[in-house]
Amino acid sequence: MTAAVLPADETPPAFYDLDEHAHPQGHSTMLGFWIYLMSDCLIFAILFACYAVLGGNYAAGPAPKDLFDLKLIALNTAMLLFSSLTYGLAMLSMQANRLRATQGWLLVTGAFGLAFLGIELYEFHHLIEIGATPQRSAFLSAFFTLVGTHGLHVTFGIIWLVTLVVQLGRHGLVAANRRRVACLSLFWHFLDVIWIGVFTFVYLMGMLR
Repeated sequence: MTAAVLPADETPPAFYDLDEHAHPQGHSTMLGFWIYLMSDCLIFAILFACYAVLGGNYAAGPAPKDLFDLKLIALNTAMLLFSSLTYGLAMLSMQANRLRATQGWLLVTGAFGLAFLGIELYEFHHLIEIGATPQRSAFLSAFFTLVGTHGLHVTFGIIWLVTLVVQLGRHGLVAANRRRVACLSLFWHFLDVIWIGVFTFVYLMGMLR
């Protein structure tokens, strides 16, 4: 059996496009980031549902009224709300092409985020010190898991924020960095909304039980 030979003036059909396509900076879609945020919504929805089921099981241990300091939690909430405000100012500065102001407001946002984490760690340390550990009751297990998961998200958000400030310093307000600032804005405000739910559902309603 012999292989078929094409005439000299004919070329084989092209099955693959081997040419490299251009990928301009800033043209990436935000669809993937929105999908990530929706998956995060599902995670927190599950955690809220678990707390709704387990939040009243104290196992003869301390209840929210015995543990929570609403003044401290209100201060913590204010730190996160202020951080959302300063992030909004960073976005306005970016739209005005003011690089230094954008970086400055992002750093202020990170400072408020660190203050939030510091107060949360203080609360956790105090609870553990008085014996209100996650293994003490189902209520405390659900509480530490929900609030701790939110705190972990804030921690990663601050790391992302610092990385973004460095990238802005190196490359300026290019299209890719603008998109990254916008994505982090969505993430940061999302965490703010989740915390309002935690503050209302866990702390305020817990004090009313």
